[in-house]
Amino acid sequence: MQPPDKLLAKSIRNGKEITLQQHLFETQQAAEQIFDLDKRWGQNWCRFFKINGREAQEKFLLHLRLAALFHDIGKANEDFYTAVKNPPKGFRQTLRHEHLSALLLHLPEVRNWLTENADLDLEIITAAVLSHHLKASEKDDQWQWGHPRGKLSLRLYDSHDELNTVFDRIKGIAGLSKELRLSRSFWEAGKSPWAEARQEGFKAAAKMKLNLKKDEQRLRLLLAVKAGVIVADAAASGLVRVGFENALFTDWIKDKTELPPIEDGKIEEDIISHRAKAIFKGGEVRWNDFQLNAATLGRRALLLAACGSGKTIAAWKWAEAQARENDIGKVIFLYPTRGTATEGFRDYVGYAPEDEAGLLHGTSGYELEGFTKNPTEATKGKTYQTEANERLFALGFWGKKYFSATVDQFLSFLEHNYSSLCLLPVLADSAVIIDEIHSFDRRMFENLICFLKTFDIPVLCMTATLPQSRRQSLECLDNFRVYPSKEEFEQLEDLKKAENHERYNLEILDELGEDAALEIAIAEYNAGKRVLWVVNTVRRCQKIAVKLNQRLQQKPLVYHSRFTLEHRQDRHTKTVEAFKQTTEAKIAVTTQVCEMSLDLDADVLLSEFAPIPSLVQRFGRANRHLSKGKDFRARLVAYEPEGHKPYEKEELQAAETFLKDLPTKNICQRLLAEKLEQHAQKERQSKGEFAAFLSGGYFAVRGDFRDIEEFTNPCVLSRDIEKVKKRLEIRKPYDAFVIGVPMGKKKDETPIWILGDKIPAWLPKHLQVADSSFYRKAYGFVPDLDLLSELEEDDENVNA
Repeated sequence: MQPPDKLLAKSIRNGKEITLQQHLFETQQAAEQIFDLDKRWGQNWCRFFKINGREAQEKFLLHLRLAALFHDIGKANEDFYTAVKNPPKGFRQTLRHEHLSALLLHLPEVRNWLTENADLDLEIITAAVLSHHLKASEKDDQWQWGHPRGKLSLRLYDSHDELNTVFDRIKGIAGLSKELRLSRSFWEAGKSPWAEARQEGFKAAAKMKLNLKKDEQRLRLLLAVKAGVIVADAAASGLVRVGFENALFTDWIKDKTELPPIEDGKIEEDIISHRAKAIFKGGEVRWNDFQLNAATLGRRALLLAACGSGKTIAAWKWAEAQARENDIGKVIFLYPTRGTATEGFRDYVGYAPEDEAGLLHGTSGYELEGFTKNPTEATKGKTYQTEANERLFALGFWGKKYFSATVDQFLSFLEHNYSSLCLLPVLADSAVIIDEIHSFDRRMFENLICFLKTFDIPVLCMTATLPQSRRQSLECLDNFRVYPSKEEFEQLEDLKKAENHERYNLEILDELGEDAALEIAIAEYNAGKRVLWVVNTVRRCQKIAVKLNQRLQQKPLVYHSRFTLEHRQDRHTKTVEAFKQTTEAKIAVTTQVCEMSLDLDADVLLSEFAPIPSLVQRFGRANRHLSKGKDFRARLVAYEPEGHKPYEKEELQAAETFLKDLPTKNICQRLLAEKLEQHAQKERQSKGEFAAFLSGGYFAVRGDFRDIEEFTNPCVLSRDIEKVKKRLEIRKPYDAFVIGVPMGKKKDETPIWILGDKIPAWLPKHLQVADSSFYRKAYGFVPDLDLLSELEEDDENVNA
């Protein structure tokens, strides 16, 4: 069979063909332009990976250019050509193209050709090529390198003129004297020379893995090249996908990568001054010393201050100083949840010009659409376009200056998240603030330490409280300071006054627990108080809300994670607004969602026992703004829940000890922080050594950034199916209609509320359909049939 006249790199779209030669050359061009060593992005990339000195940096760029030219040469085969032209139903390629590219790099003739340049590290080039789709494993699994799927032989087009042209360009860049011409007509599993190439490849990978533990500079070169290939390939592929010709392609990259650095005074003008007007209502701006001193903290610090003390303004002041001291173009604010990231955008980032402000998390498209329809003070008059970002994926955010995002969006590159890797050039050009680090699970915190230990970038971590073991993990890092120290705290009168102000009285209920708490909640509500009740599970949240409704003859505010996003936003807004006023009785029942994403100011706070950092955060929702005067004390009520889930028994036992060690009267935030340090469960010190990105070597498969298991199925309610279809047809976000519903109690069990026979073929594969009759707008998704029977039907269900 004759090889085709043209080798294709992509499927034909809109009649446009992208040849393999064109794509490889454009990927090389993108790499050279994005990581130009004479420009800020190139220099900040090298600084991020600690590749110092011109010689080392030029070595990086040489290896990146060569890896970019080699990365897709495995596409020159019969299967790939069939896949992009007209694949039959059920067609599967025998080998992944990047697996074949890496095998070609281990053929004797290719190795001998490249070893003429003794400065080339062929294992780094091969590793970058093999891993650029994050589907290469050394294990016996679906991504095992070189493992065939189906057929045991594959026709190759390695002698094609397009590949010869690519090899000639490699020859020139690498400074080689001889040309390379291949003549392998077939790849055959288990046969020479392919069996030997694969065997040698695994040996080289194992040897490299051992060497990287000792050779830090080689590891840094490997990481920079591996990530660089992914970025360059994404740029070349993405820009072509949205219709850019080559000239426009280079202009687009130049436009994004050569934006000017943040000028002195720009953060004040874009963000801080607007927020000051909102805080001080147009009066005199008076930042306290704690906030102003944040500008002096240097490149790495932990900012510890109580809830409501003004940490966020302090962080922006720090970012302002970092922009003066470093040649950077971005400020990234990272939060642990979508809700907190959205609040960060609403209150701060949204003030920036709309083309410079980025909100980035799993449902940010829907949130931005909501800001356009129902603007806040910060987003008034702005129209946020999300379509371009969706088509370019992560590349659509390259031109933004200020970000409010979930921590996963930028730091999950450590676990081989593709979009996070595509955002790495943005991250390397930034000052980064990471908020609420107390809430990170064990794996997230380990990844945080890994990030801080390995990469050179200005970072400010923030939280109200932190267990001593975690604080020590941070303090062990080079050039990392904790602010304020005990001595500094004594000098900061404003912060000292705020943290020492007596805000709470505490009582711990006996075995009556929830029943006694119910009576307290009803009595305090009837007395005109603002009552917030926080529990650990959605089921108990709903059950308590039903009891309150029956006793009070009106629905309390209910807020938890098991609402559609549209209704969850409504719950969020109504709960915040209800607690802003100080004169009317209000009552809300929530789960852990209140711990970070709600700016609440309750008079009475009831809570089940929870891990100590969570309890401190919950308490911070009471008497938060001292709106009832200096002499007022919020009433805190804590009790043991009926079961320890979703936490461990030991966590709740530690919480009980912590609570019993507190006084019953006149408790301040400072005392809570001190008692937390004494009683919080100790963890082993995080050493930051286990991230997949650092240890992958030749290989890369996606890992988990968080420990938390997913106990829900993402679903669309049966009544909303047609609404989702319409949103898909006009290419608009459908997030408003997605909800997480409980899985079955047993593995592989389909619960009765999942309608497996009602899933339309056009629905995105990750979604299922849930029975709408289990949903109530005021209570969320209610899988408890007994509880459901006590609730009236929603109008939406009746009319569906």
